[in-house]
Order: sequence, then structure tokens, then C-alpha cells
Amino acid sequence: MATQIFLIRHGETEWSLTGRHTGRTDVPLTANGEHRAAQFRGVLQSFKFTQVLTSPLQRARRTCEFAGFGGAAQVEPDLQEWDYGDYEGRTSVDICARQPGWNLFEDGSPGGESVEQISERADRVLGGLRPMDGTILLFSHGHFLRALAARWIGLPVQEGRHFALDTASLSILGYEHRHDETPAISLWNAGCAQKETPTIDSTTGVAP
Repeated sequence: MATQIFLIRHGETEWSLTGRHTGRTDVPLTANGEHRAAQFRGVLQSFKFTQVLTSPLQRARRTCEFAGFGGAAQVEPDLQEWDYGDYEGRTSVDICARQPGWNLFEDGSPGGESVEQISERADRVLGGLRPMDGTILLFSHGHFLRALAARWIGLPVQEGRHFALDTASLSILGYEHRHDETPAISLWNAGCAQKETPTIDSTTGVAP
């Protein structure tokens, strides 16, 4: 059984800087995004990962490469970002002007993935991860990882709206106790900029 799942949200892009919803548009990292991604090397180098998986989109793949895991990673299409459909490239302000009160985790995206579809995809990913041995490393995207975390602890995917997640951040899904079967969030939205790099126990996977 997987003991821990490390989640890396990709580094900064021009679209993330301006708040544009970036689903399947394959935008590159900024120079700062590359720099922040490279700082994962120092945080993750003491861990032995039995499986490394990445979204096929370049912002996740390049983050994986800059973090030092490009040669070990397998591409997993289900780790792609939420498909925003008609709202691709739009900001929340623009969308709410058109659809007042809109919230992705409640309403989904017209022409893209519904809340039910993203929940099914998150469950499908977790169904594949749970039987794996050891510690797993994923490179993916903000909204999808928030949905994944909600489903890991048994919450409806809608509750993912409460889990803010920055670019170039590290989170860890684990268990309440090392050998327990109660899913828990061991670490969430830890930054890897030099001034805020988390110190993580390589034995427990928990920040002291």
C-alpha cells in the first residue's frame, strides 16, 4: 500500500500570474517558474520514490525535470488539469461577470469537465495509487490536486475549494499514523522558495 503521496503543483506561468484559468492550454513556465521548480531538488533529494508520475502538460513535465526527476517520471494523462472548456483562459472576475456566483468546484465548466467528471477522475487516480508500494511523487496542477486531496480524505470534491494551493508548492497525502489506514493530509501548500523551504523528516515525511 502507498505510504505517502507527494504532490507538486507546477511552477509559475504567465497565465497563473494573471489569474487566467489554464486547463489544457500548454503554456510554458516563466523563468521564475523554472527557478522555483529547481529548488525542489534540495527538498526532495533525501527521499526514495518508488514511483514518479507527471501530467503530460509541459508546465508539469518541466517542473518535474527541473526538480531532477525527468528521467524517472512516467506520463499519466489523468493528472492533467481540470478541463475548463468555454472558460479556458478567462479569469474568475471575467467569468463571474458572465455567470454571477460561479465557483468551479460547485458549477464545473461549460464545454469542459463537470464536478462529477473531475471527481470520477480523481477517484480513478487514487484507485491506481493506493495499491502501489512506498512513496509516490506526482507533478500536476492546482485545481486537480485540490480535488485529489479532498477525495483522499473522503470529502466530496466540492470541498477542494477550501484548499488553497500555490504554484511551485509541495503537499503530502498520508495517514493519521504511519501504519494506520486513516487517510490524512500530512502537509499542505508548503513553499519551496529559499526563504521558506520546508524541512521534512525523510523518515516520517512530516515537517517538524
